[in-house]
Amino acid sequence: MKKNLMLMLVSLAALTLAAGCNKEQASPTAEQKPAAQPAAPAVPGAPAAQAGQSGKVVETMNAGGYTYVLVDTGSEKLWAAAPEFKVQVGDAVAVPQGMPMTNYESKTLKRTFDVVYFVDSIMVGGAAQQAAASPNAAMPQGHPPVAVESAKSSGVSLAGIKKADKTVADLFAEKDALAGKQISIRGKVVKFSPEIMGKNWIHLQDGTGKDGSNDLTVTTKVMAKVGDTVVVTGPVATGKDFGYGYKYDVIIEDAQVKVE
Repeated sequence: MKKNLMLMLVSLAALTLAAGCNKEQASPTAEQKPAAQPAAPAVPGAPAAQAGQSGKVVETMNAGGYTYVLVDTGSEKLWAAAPEFKVQVGDAVAVPQGMPMTNYESKTLKRTFDVVYFVDSIMVGGAAQQAAASPNAAMPQGHPPVAVESAKSSGVSLAGIKKADKTVADLFAEKDALAGKQISIRGKVVKFSPEIMGKNWIHLQDGTGKDGSNDLTVTTKVMAKVGDTVVVTGPVATGKDFGYGYKYDVIIEDAQVKVE
């Protein structure tokens, strides 16, 4: 009897000890707890690149050579920044596709933004506001380089371009007769702006025409780059007004673009 009682006491003690061990293992000491996860990198851990957006400026400020604008698109509000330019509350603007900087701290403003989209330029009333300095100057740490895409900065040569159906000068001179018709034009991409209002925008020149009739605007889903020789095929539209200052006497919309 005593032997059985002793065995019971030993068994109870063992169970109590096991329970205590399990409890300790379930509550590790501070040294055993996993280390805090490192902060996500500014761009790789951020949302995907923001497609072009347009809207009205509801807040703006300058800091560190950049102009920040809070844009109300009608469905959301987003912060964007570009090399310093002139803009004021109430202006209609278009922000091209840009990479996000999450939890971005502006030491000059003493402010942290949840997300800011840094771009090379922002269009105010349809006109691109370019900074005099290189847009890569003082770009926030971790931000990918921004290409300068314009005829002057790229030095695109317009020599030796062979005519397709029409030249750029022909299109402007014959725009009324060509309205609604499908034509092809060969030229050089002198500026490319991706994902503005859901379209890629090409400025095409072929060396013909004068100021006001030497640069053709084309919208497309195709990607291109400054300096590409392309053949653009699509319907001619005249007197096109997209709003937000995007007005064109002549434009080719939703074009097929073949890079040669």
